Amino acid sequence: MLSQQETNRYKRHLILPEIGVQGQHKLKQAKVLVIGAGGLGCPVLQYLAAAGVGTIGIVDFDVVDESNLQRQILYATEDVGKPKASVAQQKLSKQNPFIAVTAFILQLDAGNALDLFKQFDIVVDGSDNFSTRYLVNDTCVILNKPLVFGSIFKFEGQVSVFNYNDGPTYRCLYPEPPFEGEVPNCSEIGVMGVLPGICGTLQANEVIKIICGIGDVLNGKLMVLNALSMQFSFFDVQSLEENKRVKHLGNYDFSCEIEIKEILAQDLKQKIKQQEKFQLIDVREEAEYLIKNIGGQLIPLNSLAEQLDKIETEKLIVVHCQSGVRSKKAVKFLLEKGFKNVVSLKNGLSDF
Repeated sequence: MLSQQETNRYKRHLILPEIGVQGQHKLKQAKVLVIGAGGLGCPVLQYLAAAGVGTIGIVDFDVVDESNLQRQILYATEDVGKPKASVAQQKLSKQNPFIAVTAFILQLDAGNALDLFKQFDIVVDGSDNFSTRYLVNDTCVILNKPLVFGSIFKFEGQVSVFNYNDGPTYRCLYPEPPFEGEVPNCSEIGVMGVLPGICGTLQANEVIKIICGIGDVLNGKLMVLNALSMQFSFFDVQSLEENKRVKHLGNYDFSCEIEIKEILAQDLKQKIKQQEKFQLIDVREEAEYLIKNIGGQLIPLNSLAEQLDKIETEKLIVVHCQSGVRSKKAVKFLLEKGFKNVVSLKNGLSDF
């Protein structure tokens, strides 16, 4: 039953014939697990909490960074440095005291995913890396849990629902992950601040429709949004039976086979301070370099192959980017070209 306070709170739902008291009860009884409390996860969590989803789980191992505040509007300046999951849990509990919110401050992996997912009815993927996306998908397939998917890239967003009513899975859309570094993340390429808000809200919308059994769910459909043109495109996703036969979780480490050596920011700072002789190469784009640089020689990753003559063979070569993704790809390329003493700055300028 709904209390009088809950009835007052959810009145705009209750007067909708498509939701009503019965639908609101379904929301109250629902258990939803949200993977990632970042750009997508924040609006998903805020709207599910406001809608009265009775049990919400938050999985995130990261802490709030100042650069998150441009788009992750659940957080404030005073939250910088705090675990995202715990901050989100506290704020959502204040937003709606009639729901239960649990923070799981952990690194999701094949060892804990199954036990965690079993506790929930629906899983929402707001992660930002392919290892997690494939792990989340395969876990949902094994446990037969609906998966509400979202992703963002610069000005483009994608939303879909997988593993629902015998529909396609994430692997039906993307059978294999791209090579490491082939698709930059937000810290590498940037993202329009409002885009995850739009896509995360659409993900929350799909969750509510699934719970209440209303509307047309994005099952077998991929919605693609271009935020610059405000065009919405829809693509059919073919359901492939072989992708529904996952029985066991596998290896989700999609890193390069070639061993990439890394140097810590503190060690690089020491080398700079002691004026050691080495070549520092910045593989970001010129626009990023102008915002902030540490004096490295600018050779963007996409033009590295044409500028190999600028690489010194007699010195240690330290390659860096913004977060360490592009630099590792550059180091791998240089090693394949025969360069020997090449290292990547771990976590890029984010730790510098």
